[in-house]
Amino acid sequence: MAGLSAAVALAKWGVEVELHESAGHAGGRCRSYLDPQLNRRIDNGNHLMLSGNHAIQEYLADIGGAGGLTGPDDAAFPFMDLRTGERWTVRPDRGVIPWSILFGPGRVPGAGLGEYLRACKLVWAGADATVAACLAGPGKLYERFWEPMTVGVMNTPADRAAARPLWQVVKETFGRGAAACRPLMAREGLSEALVDPALRYLESRGAAQHFNRRLRSIEWVEGKAGILRFADDEVPVYRGEAVVLAVSAWVARGLLPDFQGPDTSEAIVNAHFVLPEPRPGHSLIGLVGGTAQWVFGRNDIASVTVSAAGPLTDEDNARIAELLWPEVRAALDLDPALPLPAHRIVKEKRATISQTPDEMRRRPASRTRWPNLFLAGDWTETGLPATIQGAVLSGARAARETLDFLSTP
Repeated sequence: MAGLSAAVALAKWGVEVELHESAGHAGGRCRSYLDPQLNRRIDNGNHLMLSGNHAIQEYLADIGGAGGLTGPDDAAFPFMDLRTGERWTVRPDRGVIPWSILFGPGRVPGAGLGEYLRACKLVWAGADATVAACLAGPGKLYERFWEPMTVGVMNTPADRAAARPLWQVVKETFGRGAAACRPLMAREGLSEALVDPALRYLESRGAAQHFNRRLRSIEWVEGKAGILRFADDEVPVYRGEAVVLAVSAWVARGLLPDFQGPDTSEAIVNAHFVLPEPRPGHSLIGLVGGTAQWVFGRNDIASVTVSAAGPLTDEDNARIAELLWPEVRAALDLDPALPLPAHRIVKEKRATISQTPDEMRRRPASRTRWPNLFLAGDWTETGLPATIQGAVLSGARAARETLDFLSTP
């Protein structure tokens, strides 16, 4: 997504773009495909976006894909405690001050006013502060809201996750009221919403697109990126040209000399279950007290996300399905006797970087010591967690830096 974002921005500004994609499809982990076992089109992973994600909104406007996302008309986040069966809904207020959350029906059950005021600690969190250090304490709010939100957004346990990036998320969404907090999901699939329209846009701007082109190495000439070496050929980088390298941190480590970027990762496990019958619309529910954090619903597919999955990725797929299916049944209020249906388990052992304070300090800027090479990726320094919003923002920033370089005589 970072590479697509950079390519779209540069093409919009009239720059000639050539896209080299290592896989047979664009979008990286953000993609949809027809699963032969389920005979359904599913997303590779579940991604929740919010109406306040300005970089995504600008990207969609550029590619003509605003209709690809959908969600409820109001900002509502249903939760369930799997241990007690309690259910509640977090509803941000229309205004900036969350009156109903602080004093009214929007408050998480069992949470006191003082627990909400702890959120102020995020504003002044230092570079070494973790989410747990800022927000954990007596009461129910941390366990029933902040912890599942942190793990879902940052894919890192809250006791290790850096507080500063979470504050940036809160500031641009919950800090702006309900209009910026509406949950958004892909209407059909992530490819249809975010990837395919971008490829069509780039094609309309004359951008060349090459797939199954994995970059093997970069030859440095006179202190610049001089030749891009692929498996079957090489591409020289001429004067007046630039390279945006939009790869994972682990791939960048093998391409860039003396790479000092992030080097630890966190896993995600996604599970997709075929339901007995379709359910209307698109839905989501947050889970507390179980293995999964979120259940997404689209038609007759229930998709489960386990972030910061760790040892779960070492479990057999059948065991993972048996563990998660009862949580889906409870969340969707299905018959407890309903047997395990057709399903698909997707493991990503290197889904994102570990978003700890130490790793956040290792995130590089878009500009590099090679004047014609720029970095894009959710692992670069955006101030945001490693999400689709962060990836799209990084691509836009890399494009802006690239344009500045190309415009310099």
